Amino acid sequence: MHIRTAFPYETTHEDLWIPLADGTRLYARMWRPRTEEPVPALLEYLADRLSDSTAPRDAQRHPWYAGHGYASVRVDARGHGNSEGVPAGVETTEAADGVEVVHWLAARPWCDGRVGMFGISRGGDLSLRVAARAPEPLKAVVTVCPADDGFGPGVGPGPGRAGDALLTTGAHARAAAALAHVARPPDPAYVGEAMWRGLWADRLEAVDRFIRTGPPHPARGVHGGDGNAENGEGSERGAGDESGAGDEGRGGAPGDLSAIRAAVLAVGGWHDPHRDAVLRLVQGLPPDRVRGLIGPWSHQYPDQDRPPGPAIGFLQETLRWWDHWLGRPRTPAPTAPATSTPSDADLARDSNPDPDPDPNPDPDSRTPAGPGIGAGPVMSEPLLRSYVMDAHPPATAYPVLSGRWVGDTAWPSPLVTPVTHPLRGAPVLVRSPQHTGVDAGRFRPAGGDADLPPDQREEDARSACFEFEVPGETWILGSPCVRLRLTLHAARGQVVARVCDVAPDGSSTLVTRGARIMSARHGRDQVTRRVPGTAEDVRLDLAAIGYAVPPGHRIRLALSSAYWPWVWPEPGSEAGFTLDPSASSFELPLRARESGPTITFAEPQHSVPLGVVSAPTLDEPRPEQRVVHDVAKDEWCLEVVPHHHGTRVHPDGLAHTEEALETYSVREADPLTARARSSWSVRLHRAEPPGAWDARVEVRSEVACEHDDFIASGELVCKDGDEVVFHRTWEQRIPRTADRRPGDDIGASTERSTRR
Repeated sequence: MHIRTAFPYETTHEDLWIPLADGTRLYARMWRPRTEEPVPALLEYLADRLSDSTAPRDAQRHPWYAGHGYASVRVDARGHGNSEGVPAGVETTEAADGVEVVHWLAARPWCDGRVGMFGISRGGDLSLRVAARAPEPLKAVVTVCPADDGFGPGVGPGPGRAGDALLTTGAHARAAAALAHVARPPDPAYVGEAMWRGLWADRLEAVDRFIRTGPPHPARGVHGGDGNAENGEGSERGAGDESGAGDEGRGGAPGDLSAIRAAVLAVGGWHDPHRDAVLRLVQGLPPDRVRGLIGPWSHQYPDQDRPPGPAIGFLQETLRWWDHWLGRPRTPAPTAPATSTPSDADLARDSNPDPDPDPNPDPDSRTPAGPGIGAGPVMSEPLLRSYVMDAHPPATAYPVLSGRWVGDTAWPSPLVTPVTHPLRGAPVLVRSPQHTGVDAGRFRPAGGDADLPPDQREEDARSACFEFEVPGETWILGSPCVRLRLTLHAARGQVVARVCDVAPDGSSTLVTRGARIMSARHGRDQVTRRVPGTAEDVRLDLAAIGYAVPPGHRIRLALSSAYWPWVWPEPGSEAGFTLDPSASSFELPLRARESGPTITFAEPQHSVPLGVVSAPTLDEPRPEQRVVHDVAKDEWCLEVVPHHHGTRVHPDGLAHTEEALETYSVREADPLTARARSSWSVRLHRAEPPGAWDARVEVRSEVACEHDDFIASGELVCKDGDEVVFHRTWEQRIPRTADRRPGDDIGASTERSTRR
């Protein structure tokens, strides 16, 4: 990683309020070049906290853009961070507010009227939502790891789904985390001692829509809780989520890709569960206004030194995008070091000199020449640049994955050919133990030591497996497809398909996977029980992947009837299903082994780090993931510690502590024993004025299931010092078959709240 301090422009930064039409003010932080000429504005707008949670990541990116001639602005959505108002949904108020912010920026005298928008995860989703409203000043978008399914076939399967199956780790944990984060107060050091308690009280009175942490209807996507349990990149919570409110509000009225007028650079990683969104965007948007980029990365920005790599110079790559669509800023006078109004953060930066000053800071020498970076117009790049990973032995983390970049001028690509392999053999009963799936890895990896699936041999032993020889090196690029003829032995059930790379030593590396809940086989909004004993043809489209299988390896298709805790088990699914291989097949998208022109990227660059440090502790760290088997009960329990565990101290004296634990348990033969629990504790503490405070938020939640209902319960406690200012408990029964979501007025619920 190259830490850069010298830039073409001197810079300044300030915190400011952005007024909305209804009188609400949004809190913003802006970095911009010192120049008399108006410049384009870049907006990162999301439901998080710019003064603590995303401050370290913001310091890496926004000053860098400002140093290259752009006003770069980070804005907290209403009801989050230090902004006024109460939390709102992406599909309604947040998107409308975003349009107002775009127009406000374009009208500033320091802005030339052109605006770009960027973000990761929910921030990427929100950028697309705002772009779908087509504000005239918004000319370009960079969306990284977008997970929204609000654009129907234009984007992806939704943040809580694998195919049509309802995810446990993708729903409950992130929704519980969302509640813990949306309940955090504004910081008195920024909004003032007189305001913060009142703003917090209003925020807490609006948490009803966030306390429904149970699973949604099993035929619909999860729209509650992005929630920081599985994070993106770069926040001081460690793995870098940028959405304290989570995925809440991602659903609702679908967006319309045809309404997007801005140019879109869509970016994802093969180890991010939402990478299919990139492929759907490059397929669904006009080719003269979209480009796609998919690397080996997890749910993070591609320039992070977190596994799996290799990282790339992503800021330089996005600078090419902004320069093309927003117009390159006027070349300034001679290069000067970045400067700004002094602050604690600046003092921290000044104590960390540039270890490797950039010898070529001129804007026309921003990046080395090469077909993938800076050698020509950005729109002359292939429509899709993707990384085809080499085969690798199973491991839960990889510092770097070898492979090669390939370019495709269209998607679907004429260089990709679907090849169908029939399954062979007599009918087979697939009746997997309910703990099948404990070796699935994190739903949303973000660079942790235990993120990725370990050796799949134990999971394969709990599945029905079919193997295919590889005659020569085989490149897979795209979404494999499985067509199965199944006979269920109960009215409901699910089927899970995994594709594994089996090495000559027998080790099994997960390549990709997908799942389908049989009651949703005719669509997410149609719940249908099937007649037991009736055969039916089922299609599963698995998550897209870029992977090269070498000679001597075998491709294994593994089918199971359970996948806990990723997938909530359906009642009766312990009966399994019978597969008829003679009427089933497996389709692989095989790409021609040619990479075309060399695709290269610069080395990663960032601005000087903010100076957030982890507080030392004598406690032994908990394992990131641990599986416990209670032999007497025949119960399996997966314990998960989110990445952002512990205390981090900011240059302004703020100590931000988060402690969390998620547990998922099930008995081997009974799907109705499945249970998910989450506990989250957040403390924001500053000992010295200005802004001395000690605020705590504690959340405990649990979801269990019966034959006809989910049962969600929990507790939220908020404290100012030792004073309890808000206390709420809840219990809710959610019908498994109602076409409703948690948060709708359904079932029987009891709630108790206390406000002091």
